[in-house]
Amino acid sequence: MKKMNRLLNFLPILFIVLISWSCSDDDDGDIIQSNDITIVETAQAEDALSSLVSALTTADNSEGTDLIGTLSSDGPFTVFAPTNDAFTALLNQLDDFDSLSDFDTDEEREILTTILTYHVVAGVAASSTDLTNGMMVTTVQGEDLTINIDGDVYIDDATEIDAKVVIADVEASNGIVHVIDKVLLPQAIIDALNEEDDEMENGTLVDIVVATEPLSLLEAAVIKADLVATLSSDGPFTVFAPTDDAFVALLDILGDEYNSLDDFDTTEEIDLLKDILLYHVITAEVASTDLSAGPVTTALADNSIEVITSGDTFVIGDASDIDANITGVDIMASNGIAHTIDKVLLPQTAIDFVINMQLKTIVDTAIATDDLSLLVDALIQADAGLVGTLNGDGPFTVFAPTNAAFADLLNTLGDDFNSLADFDTDKEKALLTKVLTYHVIAGTAAFSTDLNNGQAIETFQGENITIVLSDNGVEIMDATEINANVALADVEASNGVVHVIDKVILPQEVLDMLAAMNMKTIVEIAVETDDLSLLVDALVQADAGLVETLNGDGPFTVFAPTNAAFAALLDALGEDYNSLADFDTEAEKELLVTILTYHVVANTAAYAADLSDGQSITTFQGENVGINIKEDGTVHVEDASEDNATVVIADVDASNGVVHVINKVLLPQAALDAL
Repeated sequence: MKKMNRLLNFLPILFIVLISWSCSDDDDGDIIQSNDITIVETAQAEDALSSLVSALTTADNSEGTDLIGTLSSDGPFTVFAPTNDAFTALLNQLDDFDSLSDFDTDEEREILTTILTYHVVAGVAASSTDLTNGMMVTTVQGEDLTINIDGDVYIDDATEIDAKVVIADVEASNGIVHVIDKVLLPQAIIDALNEEDDEMENGTLVDIVVATEPLSLLEAAVIKADLVATLSSDGPFTVFAPTDDAFVALLDILGDEYNSLDDFDTTEEIDLLKDILLYHVITAEVASTDLSAGPVTTALADNSIEVITSGDTFVIGDASDIDANITGVDIMASNGIAHTIDKVLLPQTAIDFVINMQLKTIVDTAIATDDLSLLVDALIQADAGLVGTLNGDGPFTVFAPTNAAFADLLNTLGDDFNSLADFDTDKEKALLTKVLTYHVIAGTAAFSTDLNNGQAIETFQGENITIVLSDNGVEIMDATEINANVALADVEASNGVVHVIDKVILPQEVLDMLAAMNMKTIVEIAVETDDLSLLVDALVQADAGLVETLNGDGPFTVFAPTNAAFAALLDALGEDYNSLADFDTEAEKELLVTILTYHVVANTAAYAADLSDGQSITTFQGENVGINIKEDGTVHVEDASEDNATVVIADVDASNGVVHVINKVLLPQAALDAL
């Protein structure tokens, strides 16, 4: 009885489905006919009628039924034989009926027998020439069929749609067969479905869904989304009810994370499911005869579906590119009406959800793109949590340099940077982090249509980039003189958008850091400057760690005497000092340290612009030097002697300070006293 009840529940839907059947081209063609074989043998000999043979065999499994024996007797008979496609269409609409053998109870086989005997006329072999328009013929089942001739021959049953004779006059030894493109339904079957309609009419839309097997997933969805009370209320409502197959298709689209409706388990997912279901509801009763092309407002606020003309019927359009077909209409309930459809309708919020699910994060997008592999390497090498950040919720806008762009940067940086792995000190990793964060805009997904010419945008690093819209497309202006070109725009990610660019963009902070990295220390500058070689010799001879000190972080300001200045000092000291090597006693080395440290100002890089006339500056030795600036801008340095030193080269940049080259060795009072 279970399958019988399911069949009866499905009959309202089946009735509507039958009106849209048409014969497949595969069923057209000539059928072998012979006056030597019976109608049953004729059907058995033809592949196109194998389902009819199977139906006869199945019906005969009930005690007292012998359709095959009857149609093998003398006859004569006229048989309207449905094609395989006609039977397939029937089975496709029935839950738990995958084949005719699933009619496996006496009650179900009785229904099949009723349908089959409605296709047989006994006592006559009526060829097509015997049929006339409007003729009524009585079937073995007991009800009449009406002949309708309008160019082709049609058979009018108890439904609204006629069956078409696709192959006529197939002669057999005991009658004649006309092949038709539809399974005929007698009034007895229609009455059964009407009785079921009457039983269901007193129930609400929810009751109808619960009672209809092929809507079991819709039932589960309504319960999960907490819409039972809503759809059980007075209404009236019109519900476009997706079948189980429609929900299965939706789950397939959503992928491995959604194997059943149970996987909608977060608040966000349940809210989405509720939105989808409300998108199937119209807050008015709209019968199939009331449908007309155009938008229809749904119970989901600010969302409409589109009723679209399709031949002599309608389809339902949603926010996707695929329309839903109406498979059953006018299923009446106490609070409205339902029409079954073969697709779950999706509002834009659901489309966005599906798209977002299918999108990768910005990091995953980069990993999946061969030409961004160095960007991924850089994010990892920086070791600053950037991978985790750009895998987060965002939204972010990322300007992603290509591999070639990173290769160009490494070439610019020189021999010390052959790969990103060479950013291996804390200082270098900090620099790489500043470079990378200058490519990120946090808090927004800025697509190309959101960018304007001259627009300044603050980056995650803190400095701005500027958008330039030119004939070449979109360019990104950084702190250098060369803009980056957007080679590929609007690569959408689940947490933002990526624009691929052909250059690593650099902020001013990084340029300053790179400049400092490329600078030499004060000692290295002195070593590489021929005219400061005696200063280097003096630092070494003093043997007091001054080389190491002036190679340290600083900052320092050093007044660096030329070789000529040291030669003049040695001359002034007399014959005992022919070279700096003559400072060889502890006392002499201490004197040399006193002189050298008098040339160093610690903890400041004082450029010429920082010096003022009359300024007194404390040196590392402890005594002060004075600054004397002439009208022509020449800077003089006053020591404890009577002769000033002149700055001959000012503002020599070092990584740890600044050097001013002077033409005299400065002497503090302590040195003068010692000498």
